[in-house]
Amino acid sequence: MGGFLARGLPHLNQADTPRQGVPARRTAVTWLRAFGEVVRSGLTIEETRLEPLLALRTAAGVAIVVGPTLWLVSPAYAASAALGAYSAGGATFQRSWRPRKVVALGAGAGLALSTFVGYLAAGRLVTFLPLLAVWAFAAGMAWAVGSTAGIVAATTVGSMLVTITLPTSVGRALEHAGIIALGGVTQAVLILLFPIRRWGAHRDALADALAAVADYARRLRHDPTAPFDPEPLMTARDAAAVTPSQARTRPPVLHGPRGLAERIRPVVAALADPDVGAPAEGPGRDRARELLDAAADVLDAAARSIRRGTPAEVRPGSTDVLRVDEEHEVLEGPARQAAERLVELLGEALEIAASGCALGGTPTPPGPAGAQFLVRPTLLRLVPVVVRAVRRELRRDSPVFRHAVRLAAVATLGYLIAARLPLGHGYWAPIASVMVMRPDFHRTYARAVARLAGTLAGVALATGTVRALGPDAHVSGALAVVSAGLSYTLNRTGYAYSQCFTAAYVVFLLGMGGQAWEQTVPERVVLTLLGGALAMLAYVVFPAWETPRLPGRLADWLAANGRYAAAVLRDYAEPTREHHADMRRALLESREARAAWQEAYDRARQEPVRPRGLTSREAQEAQEALKGFGRATMLMESHVPRADSRVVPEAERFAEALETDTAKAAVAVREHRNPDWGRVEEALHAWDAAAGDGSPVVRREAELQKRALEDLATAVSRTPLERDVGSAREEQRVRATLAAEGNGSGPAHRGG
Repeated sequence: MGGFLARGLPHLNQADTPRQGVPARRTAVTWLRAFGEVVRSGLTIEETRLEPLLALRTAAGVAIVVGPTLWLVSPAYAASAALGAYSAGGATFQRSWRPRKVVALGAGAGLALSTFVGYLAAGRLVTFLPLLAVWAFAAGMAWAVGSTAGIVAATTVGSMLVTITLPTSVGRALEHAGIIALGGVTQAVLILLFPIRRWGAHRDALADALAAVADYARRLRHDPTAPFDPEPLMTARDAAAVTPSQARTRPPVLHGPRGLAERIRPVVAALADPDVGAPAEGPGRDRARELLDAAADVLDAAARSIRRGTPAEVRPGSTDVLRVDEEHEVLEGPARQAAERLVELLGEALEIAASGCALGGTPTPPGPAGAQFLVRPTLLRLVPVVVRAVRRELRRDSPVFRHAVRLAAVATLGYLIAARLPLGHGYWAPIASVMVMRPDFHRTYARAVARLAGTLAGVALATGTVRALGPDAHVSGALAVVSAGLSYTLNRTGYAYSQCFTAAYVVFLLGMGGQAWEQTVPERVVLTLLGGALAMLAYVVFPAWETPRLPGRLADWLAANGRYAAAVLRDYAEPTREHHADMRRALLESREARAAWQEAYDRARQEPVRPRGLTSREAQEAQEALKGFGRATMLMESHVPRADSRVVPEAERFAEALETDTAKAAVAVREHRNPDWGRVEEALHAWDAAAGDGSPVVRREAELQKRALEDLATAVSRTPLERDVGSAREEQRVRATLAAEGNGSGPAHRGG
């Protein structure tokens, strides 16, 4: 019984994304430098909003199952209840757009199943070790579905590792599994009875998207080529996908603003750009700055109203600015068109800001093909989606597959090593390994450092409390619940700080079972250190470095950008609803490719691996070039004609050339060859020779795309003797300097 109480409860942490703000240069990062960054990242306090009410509700779920079980049954059953309630409660803090009660039920069911299945094989190593390896491998492959699935699956491995302490009876094992599942049910019932900020995560995602566009508009006032990170828009799109049952209860205010933010973003960029919008200096530029500032105010007001569910007021001065005077308007041509379009879109945003408190009403019922809302598959229909995602990752070069192999190997090896040490509770070591391991180098090492630091602080805090109070089982149970609540509260401030109270929680559970801290505390520290060391060593032996994959990620981004640009141009050549839908799909694919590149690039900068395929400078310059290409396409998108507008026939030929050359260039980048833009140049010359061209703005944007592609070729050039790379780079820097000084003769655009 005592051994079962001493289980190392796994911990779930929301802040499980790579830390931002890493130095931009990546010049053969040494292991010492990488480890210094790991320590800094692992111990950093994340500045995030705490959610004490959610933590209180989840801690109450732990108390509800632990207290009665301890009073009516035994400490062993109370520990099982604590495992289910604590882990299921922690799962609800993970990012998921499904109802939290579903996440709690799923986590509780998975923990119960792994506990029972583990018990059936726990009698002999010849049966338990293969089961443990297979289960850990499956938990690692769960990362193919997403981080939430991967983290929750890892907790089930931890549950299986402690099944050897269960009573030697199938009936008793079923009872413990049922108690664990009851913990998940309790958390789900509390979520149902005491909802806190229903649709709160969805509101935050949408508000963040509007706020990101507002911040973009403000930055454009001072830097007309300021970059824009599309991640908030991508997150808002993920949040907007709902199941049919969710669509029936979703607040009406969450229906339209995401598309509004998507439409406003290219318009403000076009208004600010000195090449196709307001002039670089003079009254036109001042007017553009006023409009951008007013747009930011309106978007911020809409974001606040959606986040809080209350109406928001916009400054009267901002609404006055958003009036385009037909006679005295200083903006002309494309800039005036962009201003009028911006005022029209902000009028819709003002309506949102005025009705942000609307919580009632019945949304439009779902259409036959899911046309009324983005469809998220139900749990049953999610099964084939999961199977396809896992199948895609079943290859040797996949980071998810390598993570699954490492997880299986470390779980079994750690279990064998710890079982032969003269220490009790040896399964703490493999549990520590499983809970810190992630598919990438930086997060694995940072979490290992954070877990050790948090464990040291937590056991010291709990030990001091036990020595001072000398509590009995019931007081220890109460202290465990308090520690769980504090762990939940600090869940998003950093893994080390929430792990501190998780370690204290385990110590108090040990005290509840009557075990002395003098024995368990040193074991906890030593075995946590062993588990972290095994996790770190596994990544060295079987790594999944992102550095060699950078050329492939860059090629994917280039090809996706080419398809997006071609789709926009085809909408100019023949503005139809089908072409507009193609443009939207291509934009989403381009964003996904950019996000994949950015994630790989950020990870590669933190890896102690020599650059292969792309040097640090080449990767950075190529990234800036592709951002410039994407920005030029976005500016072109802002002027897409309506269905009844005049077509631009020259755009079709340029679209074909652009799509063909970028597809071939993507292959060249993968094979470390120079890209060639021959078709693009020919199509652009033919466009110049075409008579009666009435779309100089589109032609100018096409020129910007070509310059961005030339910058990309310069960045990834592999044959300096055939191409004067130095002079080309110098020309690129000169254009960037001229752009910074406000000269519109050839700015090197940034952002996408």
